[in-house]
Amino acid sequence: MGGTRLSRSVVGALLVAAIVTGCAPSAGMGDEAGSSSGQATGAARGGAATEPPAGTAQARPPGTPRTLVKDLAVPWGVAFLPGGDALVTERVTARLLRVTPQGRGSEVGVIGGVSAEGEGGLLGVAVSPRYSDDHLIFVYFTANDDNRIVRYRYDGGLSDATPIVTGIPKGRIHNGGRLEFGPDGYLYASTGETGQGEMAQDRNSLGGKILRMTADGKPAPGNPFGTLVWTYGHRNVQGMAWSPQGRMYATEFGQDTWDELNLIEKGHNYGWPVVEGFGGKGRFTDPLLTWRPAEASPSGLAYADGSLWAAALRGRRLWQIPLTGNGAVGRPIARFTVEYGRLRAVTRAPDGNLWVTTSNKDGRGTPRPGDDRILVVPTH
Repeated sequence: MGGTRLSRSVVGALLVAAIVTGCAPSAGMGDEAGSSSGQATGAARGGAATEPPAGTAQARPPGTPRTLVKDLAVPWGVAFLPGGDALVTERVTARLLRVTPQGRGSEVGVIGGVSAEGEGGLLGVAVSPRYSDDHLIFVYFTANDDNRIVRYRYDGGLSDATPIVTGIPKGRIHNGGRLEFGPDGYLYASTGETGQGEMAQDRNSLGGKILRMTADGKPAPGNPFGTLVWTYGHRNVQGMAWSPQGRMYATEFGQDTWDELNLIEKGHNYGWPVVEGFGGKGRFTDPLLTWRPAEASPSGLAYADGSLWAAALRGRRLWQIPLTGNGAVGRPIARFTVEYGRLRAVTRAPDGNLWVTTSNKDGRGTPRPGDDRILVVPTH
């Protein structure tokens, strides 16, 4: 993306072309705290930006959010079951909850083996696209020695716990953790580089990657390197979503200068830790757009009603990013700035609305009465 340099305020205008973010972690501080210390390594620190052309995509504003459930403790992942109920993870308590569209919540169980330290704990959750037949669900969590993905049978209760991927690097920061089934029926998982940037470029490491696998944890057919790795060169991806055309997008934490929204393509290298902001120059894949970390620190991502929706932690807002039919992104629009505090997960419900979780009890927010909560945001 060439052109004018992005201003320090992203609320008025963001960028929309290519950029690569690379950043070495600040000691003891994670992306979620929005640290401003530390040094970026490599060729580019910052980048240039141009605004998207006017009229490239239209964005209908969302409706007024309503609280569906309150008094939760760091709800991290949301995944819907057939029929409209959702499974919700709590990062620190390791509880797996079931929440109805009417707001009734119950505890499914406490996931064993979770070690909730720093940014780790019980993170992502996914429901098999064949759940009506196989009753399988999947969770991503931090254990004593690693991050791992464990499959359960859920049929009124949890049973048959089966680790399908182990040995994902763990740390106090940058554990990744998002789980999503893609439109191809395979399971995708995002992993962080735990503050060790070099592992993001090491294709033999599971850290700093997006992984793609079968329900048994094996490399999915068509993976570019014959391993679980789908893409690499990531710092800490915590949001993944697909458009109706099958394009995959992911949000990624930067360090000091640029957070990213990326178009995810098979086998591509997204540059970390070599660059932050623009700077791919053909060697790396540049992002579609960036934010200043103070305005974003993006976590969950969903597609609904013609837009991508990114939950911002440090930015304390919901970003709406309109898309055109050919996948081009329009100018991002900040919604609900500061109103609900830190936002963690955003998931499209079967009725087309968004479920958005707050993360004000994660040690980096300011809890309000009723926090943490699940919000329902109408999008049509």
